[in-house]
Amino acid sequence: MESNFKTSTSRIEDLLIIQRFSRNDSRGFFSKIFNLEDFDQLGLDFQVIQINQSFTKKKGSVRGLHFQFPPAAEKKMVSCIRGEVFDVALDLRKGSKTFLNWHGEVLSEKNFKSLLIPEGFAHGFQTLTDDCEMLYLHTEKYSPDLEGALNVNDPAIKIQWPLEVSELSERDKQHPYITKEFEGVSV
Repeated sequence: MESNFKTSTSRIEDLLIIQRFSRNDSRGFFSKIFNLEDFDQLGLDFQVIQINQSFTKKKGSVRGLHFQFPPAAEKKMVSCIRGEVFDVALDLRKGSKTFLNWHGEVLSEKNFKSLLIPEGFAHGFQTLTDDCEMLYLHTEKYSPDLEGALNVNDPAIKIQWPLEVSELSERDKQHPYITKEFEGVSV
């Protein structure tokens, strides 16, 4: 059986890029976002517990950088289903050789790419077009008491956002900067 997905690695261990395939005809296209059997065949342990959707109106807006501490640490698969975003995953795993390294990937409704983000990573994105919709598949439910976040403008991380940050929620503006005491997240 032919898979509906192909994986490729990023420069950060365990952070995967998922290429989704589409079937096109005169009406448009059909594409699977997730299929447990295909993921199992690819050796990807990913059990969906929660699915979220976001809509962001303005180009240049940033959401993030969010994560959850154990025991609610989660794997997350993110896809842009409308518009185009610069999606970022930041390695926060304690002891990781790529600790505080980030990877950015353009996800769009046209390129059918998703990021499969492991436990112990923070996630955020910047919209590259107006009217962007994102779909998030999570392996854990949202646990507000175990939520963590970092400031998207933290100079210790040095994320190179493609555009000037034009919109950021009041909540995201208040996220902390990394301190010298921050050793990472145990997963």
